[in-house]
Amino acid sequence: MVGHGAKDSLKQQKMNNKFPDWFQGEQYDNGEVVCNPFSGEEYELNNVELSIYDMIMGAQVVCEMMGGMLNPNTAKIQKEMAKGLDWFRRNNAEAYMVLLD
Repeated sequence: MVGHGAKDSLKQQKMNNKFPDWFQGEQYDNGEVVCNPFSGEEYELNNVELSIYDMIMGAQVVCEMMGGMLNPNTAKIQKEMAKGLDWFRRNNAEAYMVLLD
């Protein structure tokens, strides 16, 4: 018999392997290990997590190139980035803490 914790873990794994409806970025077929550029810590992401992570990082770069988060022209990009960050907090808090916090 599978314990309650194991069922939750399997449910969480399935959630992490499904692209959220709001996600419009590139959908990778494979995951990979990602390194936090500030801490050097690494975390292995599945294909969905990697796709959303790359969208977040790309949005951050675009916002910086457009003058930062206070530029009203970056509002739509910031909204998508916030969705990605919220998704990570809910679906893989450990990866969020290692890579995005």
